[in-house]
This record gives sequence, structure tokens and C-alpha cells, in this order.
Amino acid sequence: MKKPYLSVIIPCYNEEQNIKNGTLSSVHDYLKKQNYLYEVIVSDDGSTDNSSDLITQQIKDWKNFKLLKNPHGGKPSALLYGIKNANAEFILFTDMDQSTPIDQIDKLTTYISKDFDVVIGSRGVQRKNFPIYRRLGAVVFMGIRKALILPEINDTQCGFKLFESIKLKKAFPKLEFFKRRQKVKGWKVTSYDVELLQILKKMGCKIKEVKVKWNDEDKSGSKGGNISRYLRESKEMFMQILRVKLNEINGYYD
Repeated sequence: MKKPYLSVIIPCYNEEQNIKNGTLSSVHDYLKKQNYLYEVIVSDDGSTDNSSDLITQQIKDWKNFKLLKNPHGGKPSALLYGIKNANAEFILFTDMDQSTPIDQIDKLTTYISKDFDVVIGSRGVQRKNFPIYRRLGAVVFMGIRKALILPEINDTQCGFKLFESIKLKKAFPKLEFFKRRQKVKGWKVTSYDVELLQILKKMGCKIKEVKVKWNDEDKSGSKGGNISRYLRESKEMFMQILRVKLNEINGYYD
């Protein structure tokens, strides 16, 4: 059997409303028109709503779509399950809400494998439908993060990223997230992106940042309160950035 060109991994935790809004249908409708082989892996992180049942119903007749039902562990855990099941030459991370629509993949594939091992989407500073507190927070986060780590990258947190599969499969399990083995409650995101990109950089991977369309389309209300969740995640992300910096100083990624 010929190896697929692209594996699309979509992490899922309590995404019932986004699924009802047809986000998976948009992914299916776009990919079925492409001239390359693909697979879509929806990796469910132990959702407590009807996400799993809705996905099962939607994809039952869609070729190359599959659902992984995993124990709850947080977004990095859901992604790792997807990575382990991915069979393609390249792997794309994209979010269920499709704030960056799947058709933006064309902007990334232009660069992958030719001169770059990793191509990441960048949302820019002006983010449509983004609350003012999140816009301000994004600027502060970027400033602090660039002062400490990966100064050449503007947006590490966009969920739309394309990787050479071999490189990603080697780098992702090295995340500190999997070594800490904390019990996870709710949708734990963390700034794993920063550490992952740092690991890939230390592996010698060439990383390209590309501007993509982004409009906040997340309709899910069951991941936790908006402001309270944002503040909690911001604190966790800041602490993780400090740990990544300390790890770098101590040669952990060499």
C-alpha cells in the first residue's frame, strides 16, 4: 500500500459545538479534492460531552478518517496518540475549531521538504474575534518568550503546524510534559509548542514561519471558563517557558 503524503491530526476535548458547526465536514470537503493521499486522525482526549459519538457518526462513511478514543491526558497527550498512529510522510496539526482553515495547508506545503523540515502557521498580531485581553496577553507573551527562547519566531502558539513525520516522531516524546506525569484535569494545553520547536531546532531542523488566515471560530464552551481558563493557561505557559529556558541553559536539549 502506498504511503500517504499527509497525516492530519486533530486533537479533541469537549468539542461538541464545533463539530456540530461542521468543522470536520470542511476538512473532509477540502481534502477529498486534493491529488495526494491523506489520512485524518481525530484524537479524542477522553471528552466528557458527546464529541466522540458525533465524530463517529460523521466520519462513518468518510474514507481515510479515523477516531482514536484515548484516556484523558491533555492536548500533548492527544497529539502523541495521533503521532504514533500517523503513517504519512508529513504530519499536520490543526485544531477542531478550524480557526485556521484547512485550505491554508497549501501555504505550508510550498516550503516543506524543499528547504525546511518544519513549517508553522503564524496568526500575526491583529487577530479577528479575539477578545482584547487575549490580544494584549499575546503581545506580552511573545515579548517575554522571545527574550528567553526562540527569538527568531513570532508566533509559536498557532495550532496549525506541518512537520516531516520522521523528525516529529523523534522529537515529540522528548517533551517535559511526558516526563512530569502530572494528573491532568480539564483541557490542559501548556506551551508545549515552545519546547517542541526548541527540540526540533536543536536537532538541526530548519523551521519556516508562514502567515496564515486566522479567525477565532472556537464555539466550544465546555473546556472551562474563558477568562479563568485563559489566566490559568497563561500562568502555566509562563512557568513552562522558564523551564524550557533553564533546560536549554543546562544543555538538556543538546
